[in-house]
Amino acid sequence: MSSLPLFRPWRLAPIVLAGILLSACASSGGGKVSTPVDALYGQLDQASKGYETALQQAREGNAEASAQSLRQSLDLLKQSSATCATTSGCDPQRFFSVFDRLLRLKDGDFDDIPDLSGDVDSSQALLATGHAGAASLPQAQRSVTLLHGQKLSQLIAMNGPVKAALEMWLTQRRPQLMDAWVNYQYLRHEMWPAYQKADLPEALLFGMMTQESGGKVHAVSRSGASGPLQFMYATGMRFGLGVDNGFDTRFDPAASARANAEYLNEQLRIFNNNLELVIGAYNGGEGRMRRAVGDDPSVSFYDPRIYNQMSPETRDYVPAVLAAAWLFLHPDSYNLRFPKVDGNPGSITLKRAASLDELTVCLGSADGMSGGWFRTLRNLNPRLDPDATQPVGSTLQVPSQLEGAYASRCVDGPWPILAADLHSATVPVVPDPPPAKASAQRTTTYRVRHGDTLISIVRKLHCSSVQEISEINDLKHHRIRVGQQLKVPVCR
Repeated sequence: MSSLPLFRPWRLAPIVLAGILLSACASSGGGKVSTPVDALYGQLDQASKGYETALQQAREGNAEASAQSLRQSLDLLKQSSATCATTSGCDPQRFFSVFDRLLRLKDGDFDDIPDLSGDVDSSQALLATGHAGAASLPQAQRSVTLLHGQKLSQLIAMNGPVKAALEMWLTQRRPQLMDAWVNYQYLRHEMWPAYQKADLPEALLFGMMTQESGGKVHAVSRSGASGPLQFMYATGMRFGLGVDNGFDTRFDPAASARANAEYLNEQLRIFNNNLELVIGAYNGGEGRMRRAVGDDPSVSFYDPRIYNQMSPETRDYVPAVLAAAWLFLHPDSYNLRFPKVDGNPGSITLKRAASLDELTVCLGSADGMSGGWFRTLRNLNPRLDPDATQPVGSTLQVPSQLEGAYASRCVDGPWPILAADLHSATVPVVPDPPPAKASAQRTTTYRVRHGDTLISIVRKLHCSSVQEISEINDLKHHRIRVGQQLKVPVCR
């Protein structure tokens, strides 16, 4: 593996390609295709073939030739795309399509070169076999996991809905995407093994969890779906999620991932490995999807016969999951940098009684976690009430880097004392006011005279209303007659 660093220029390829292709956005389309446009498209094809040649040379171990081919293809692509931006009739979408194809080609050709797919230390190369545990599996190995014999990136159609979802994740929902990434890194050792065993892509797990809960283990939707992968109660029961000593196992990340993997594989068999239909069934219900699909499971989810029958939520859900999975595979190509997280699991044995709330206070921003450790502690210990004090000797699951921080911050010194003081604080309870008792209304009588109306009577009393007198006397249409005795309020 000593030759791997020679390939490091390849890391920049997706980023450079993205910048080059984005520069073509300002061009205008339409009109008759001219000879200059034909030349640009020819250069695009030539650049694409050069990229493919460079990939093949890299696979054959010819680093020098590969680097030269790469430079030549990128220079040609840069030149042609920049010219396209100012050439009438040139369609920048063709350049974006090539970019998309090259990303998929990279997934297919870099299976055995983990250093080419991201920031993976060459010392981790042997971890690709999985012998060192799921938490240590390099990013490159995750990217090429198959879905029943097909690479996940080949199953994601880069269409309008998915592109719109990509923009959403990169803009409005970017904070949720980043939080989900951090949450998942700490939960990965619990959730990924079930997917790995079921031969499902990790990117799909990340996409579903990000859309469903953002990696919050105790999330509950308005409809009652619960857990990191949001199982409804009945569906959860069908896949072994129930109540264990009073704990709803839908909140258990390992059990939830196992049930989710079983569900997906069941539905993949039903829908002939049509991933989009399966994801839609997960959100909108498999019964509804089966009725929509009928006897043609090869139909696209985006076919109007299917798409138009789905709820707005499901129409948004499917591309959102696929877009999050795609960003998991190709963050650098979209100017996205996920934070590096040490998700190795660890544990602590309490030396003094404490709740998860108190531990969060005394740990503070240990190891650079500016947002604090509450969410992570809660996720890794889903059976514990965060407010409940755990006795001395209790074992809690924590990220390995917190083992030292606990010993230095939460056993002795001022921080556990401060945390305990804050936790024991009481807030005055204000009792709800007793319901107001309707006081008996004092009334007297008024004899209707000639010429009286309800309005004139109210004016005489100066303390009532037409509606009030009408209701007291059960009058219909406010009708009164001469000599009638009316109940009227006694004015104070």
